[in-house]
Amino acid sequence: MSEKKCQTIEEKQYLVRFNADTKSHLTVMDADVCLNHCPDKICTIFCPAEVYKWEEIRMHVGYEGCHECGSCRIGCPHQNIKWEYPKGGHGIVFRLG
Repeated sequence: MSEKKCQTIEEKQYLVRFNADTKSHLTVMDADVCLNHCPDKICTIFCPAEVYKWEEIRMHVGYEGCHECGSCRIGCPHQNIKWEYPKGGHGIVFRLG
């Protein structure tokens, strides 16, 4: 009997495809909150898709790779991220692997 090899998270994410909209479904509501009131930039840590990146003085949101897990809408300690589902026909596309 052959043993099935466990896949790494990177290998599993390879199976995920995205149909990104031209408009983000994720919004940082107040950039000042990130800059002046959130020293840990916690969203850059808990997002499994690494959508949030701190770039010197602002938060960059790479919504095109969002896994739509909703972590950011509940994880931001300042409730500073507005999360909506992408417009119909856009967003993450799962494949079996």
